[in-house]
Amino acid sequence: MKKSARTGTGKYERLLATCRKLSPVDAAVVYPCEETALRAAIEAAQARLIRPILVGPAKQLVQLARRLKLDLDPYQVVDVPDSQAAAAKAVELVREGAAEILMKGSLHTDEFLAAIVARDTGLRTARRLSHVFVMDVPDYHKVFMITDAAINIAPGLEDKADILRNAIDLAIALGVKQPKVAILSAVETVTTKIPSTIDAAALCKMAERGQIRGALLDGPLAFDNAISKAAARTKGIHSRVAGDVDILLAPDLEAGNMLAKQLSFLARADCAGLVLGARVPVVLTSRADSVRARLASVAVAVRLAHRRRTGTAGDY
Repeated sequence: MKKSARTGTGKYERLLATCRKLSPVDAAVVYPCEETALRAAIEAAQARLIRPILVGPAKQLVQLARRLKLDLDPYQVVDVPDSQAAAAKAVELVREGAAEILMKGSLHTDEFLAAIVARDTGLRTARRLSHVFVMDVPDYHKVFMITDAAINIAPGLEDKADILRNAIDLAIALGVKQPKVAILSAVETVTTKIPSTIDAAALCKMAERGQIRGALLDGPLAFDNAISKAAARTKGIHSRVAGDVDILLAPDLEAGNMLAKQLSFLARADCAGLVLGARVPVVLTSRADSVRARLASVAVAVRLAHRRRTGTAGDY
């Protein structure tokens, strides 16, 4: 299925404008041996978001660039024989301090993430890895996040707490002073028949006790109540989160993935994708992404990298 043409809401554009005020960040681009991957890296460099380090077979990269009429001379190329070696070398560059962002090229996602989570040589932290979609939906008044829609298949309570902490940190890096989090389920009442409602109630209590900091949580909330004040009022729900969400926490990967793709294909939303919980931000782009979405993914990573470096990132 082909996506509808984007109309552009201005929300991603404001994010990109703020990032152009920041200095470019060194980014290890892992195995960009396909047109979309190589163009994404060069587009981000031309937008002055990153200084790409292209990690892959040099001969193959040069041949691809020549065919696409792209100039690689301004960019550093690290020659490795294959995609597995590229992932390992890119992680090594991060560990050495030569790169502050990882960006996926045309290798398989599992191969890419395997190098990141390798116990002795990877980029693990105390946090669980999680994925965030930063959504620009034309009919919603601000950018919001959906998590986790790509990594954690059936997260338990402690996993969800880490997923939330990662997303809250990112929202704050993007300038949201107190992110509003809707913890999604099928209903808004707590019932033992739907385990995600129990998790939602527990997460809200964890926030109340200071185990999850920096955000305002509410849940369980069905999607309509989370996204619409009117829908919440109709059901008698009094919530400071409803209708003004910054983060939607999905009950599991299937729900989060379907929600993000439905918004993308039916509501003409753009999705910027990022993996959190590693030592550095990790950019995941898709061949189906628009140029706006690809640049927004990198821009979000740049904002987070600057936040970690300086403690500030500004508002968007």
